[in-house]
Amino acid sequence: MCRVVTVSATYGAGGSIVAPGVAERLGLPFADRLIPAADRPYRDDAGEQLASDERQQLARGSLLVRLASLGSGFGLPVPDAEDFGDQVRNLVEESIQRIARGPGGVILGRAAAIVLRRQAGAFHVRLDGPSDRRLAQAIQIEEVDRETAQARQVDTDRARTRYVSRLYGCDPSDPAMYHLVLDSTAIPLDGCVEVVATAAEAYWGR
Repeated sequence: MCRVVTVSATYGAGGSIVAPGVAERLGLPFADRLIPAADRPYRDDAGEQLASDERQQLARGSLLVRLASLGSGFGLPVPDAEDFGDQVRNLVEESIQRIARGPGGVILGRAAAIVLRRQAGAFHVRLDGPSDRRLAQAIQIEEVDRETAQARQVDTDRARTRYVSRLYGCDPSDPAMYHLVLDSTAIPLDGCVEVVATAAEAYWGR
């Protein structure tokens, strides 16, 4: 049985801290929101121009970079409805299945709880909390002012919800999709790491 933990997190819930912490605690690889090679230049290794359909696929793939970078301060455009389609979904799902078929790992984002909902050994976690407490926590984590954090919170939560809704017709806040839902604004983040890791080990040891 492959050991996988998927972590879904709203903005300010500390997913970027808790998920890698859980991976370290469990001795598993960590996969963040960014899909490797999702935003390559529009040329192949030989320097030749890519065909128009390949360029379109890579342009859609850049959505993954933009989603992963939301809340990071990179200032990339927020994805819109036209960005979501089968090519993006296939690319993301391939990356998730590669982890599940291989050494396992802790996956942050990517709607991995949906993709692996029938995968034996996959433990699904949601990190959330009241909006105002998530905002306060984001200000501390990112060391930004309140106005900046508020703008990022609105854009990030909206885009991540839209991503799951458009590709899978699901609401990422639905607790039925997860084995564990945790208010990571009420428990210190290092405590959340321990809670998730302990719960995952108990799940695998059933």
